[in-house]
Amino acid sequence: MRVFLQKLLSERVIKLANKYTSRPDQKHVHKALTALYTHISKAQGRQGLLLDFHASSRLIIFSDQHKGNRNSGDDFALSEKNYLAALQYYNDEEFLFCSLGDSEEFWKYPVLSVLKHNKATFALEAKFLKRNAFFKIFGNHDLYWDNDPLAAYQLERVYGEKLKVYEGIILRIPVENKTLSVFLTHGHQGDLQSDGNWFSKWFVSNVWAPFQAYLRINPNTPAFDNQLKSTHNEMMYNWTALQTGMALITGHTHQPVFNSLTHLERTYIRLEEARKNGNTEVIQKLEAELIAGKISGDTSPRLAYSKNTYFNTGCCCFNDGDITGIEIENGTIRLIKWKFIPESGAKRIVLEESPLTSLLDSN
Repeated sequence: MRVFLQKLLSERVIKLANKYTSRPDQKHVHKALTALYTHISKAQGRQGLLLDFHASSRLIIFSDQHKGNRNSGDDFALSEKNYLAALQYYNDEEFLFCSLGDSEEFWKYPVLSVLKHNKATFALEAKFLKRNAFFKIFGNHDLYWDNDPLAAYQLERVYGEKLKVYEGIILRIPVENKTLSVFLTHGHQGDLQSDGNWFSKWFVSNVWAPFQAYLRINPNTPAFDNQLKSTHNEMMYNWTALQTGMALITGHTHQPVFNSLTHLERTYIRLEEARKNGNTEVIQKLEAELIAGKISGDTSPRLAYSKNTYFNTGCCCFNDGDITGIEIENGTIRLIKWKFIPESGAKRIVLEESPLTSLLDSN
């Protein structure tokens, strides 16, 4: 019966999940982002942190792990080996690590259950904390870390020492005798369905979670995310385009974005260029990527933006076990993917990269 219902309902359920779990309003999104950025800039403290990012600093940003309790509805289960391998690599290479929200899935699972079943990931994250290299930001699904009286106790218990969780961080990066501000936050701010909305949390915990667990459906599929979650990313970009000397990095939508374009959109751009140049090898490679992702359509919904200063990490719970993130290193920003290959282990793949100088205002 479960297999029959999976085939019958999976596509419809995923479409409904993508449609109704996010209800961003541009006015509210822009107001919330401005308020948070201003607060951190003028009075860093409980809400956020100002951090000077030196030329020798190296940073990896992952978000949206959604760690659960390893039942059939746990979206993180397939990505765990990949995530652990990636963190081991970045700790060995002495990167800073920012977990950009929704690291834990507290809408669907009790706090103690999540903590119990993720000891390996917490232990590896704690290695960054011991080097003073771990920054944790809360999202809408792990809002517990910000507003529960027992949160500080639980954080110290799982990480072995005290850890402050922020709503945002502003990196101040020297680039060509200028200071580039890179604003890191989860990205749920202003989303009326996610920004502390009690009904959404009740629905996910009491209706969606048991249904998803029974059907064993992971809604984090590239085919649907690429199309249906662009609206929120576009609102984020529109806010960023109004700013000066600043780039924005968020998570929340589970859709990777680099230089204000989704990876899908940039793939279409490269495919169009390859077709113009008659580059058969590149055409075949890119078309194979699109087919493998089960992405329909011949054109991208957007092909260009006037500013390339919005980025999205994607997520660490794709239904194929892949994870994506953003690296900043040696004056370069990168969109990376980690793919776990059973025969050889986890592999780091650079999807996009660009010099930080390209993020500076042209004027």
